[in-house]
Amino acid sequence: MALTLVRHTRPAAAEGRCYGTTDLAPGSDLAAGAAAILRRLDRVDAIVASPLLRCRRLAALLGARLRVPVRLDADWREMDFGGWEGLPWDAVPRHELDAWAADLMHARPHGGESVAMLLARTRRALRRARAPGRRTLAVTHAGPIRAALFTTTGRADAWQRPVAFGEIVRLDAVR
Repeated sequence: MALTLVRHTRPAAAEGRCYGTTDLAPGSDLAAGAAAILRRLDRVDAIVASPLLRCRRLAALLGARLRVPVRLDADWREMDFGGWEGLPWDAVPRHELDAWAADLMHARPHGGESVAMLLARTRRALRRARAPGRRTLAVTHAGPIRAALFTTTGRADAWQRPVAFGEIVRLDAVR
């Protein structure tokens, strides 16, 4: 019942932009990133992925190389940042960022999802991905990875944890 998460490779997007559910293509390093992930990856029996293009394409490459089917699951998509989508982070109104920071779990100054909403759907995705005797890989985003770490460890600092592009997180190893 091992579950491994991997963040997508760098998307084709300008640095410093908010792009949660914006459906960005993967960047030019997709093939190299997939090869690097494959070198570090333990055996998997199933792959589940966010339907967003940057995850879907990575999952397809990994699935083809591993000869493992890929299933898409919308609950693994990144957080919906509403009106912030596509904006440079420094263009997001300061009072909105302050409101979000003051109530990280429930505030939605952008009109999209709250962190609590992200957490609820990530928990649903975790329940579906964990199957007795199966080693599942979830190709997802930084937000759901942090939510999964929070669910697994209960540690509030999971929300501040950096998650690198192409990073592998083994939840069965997290205590």
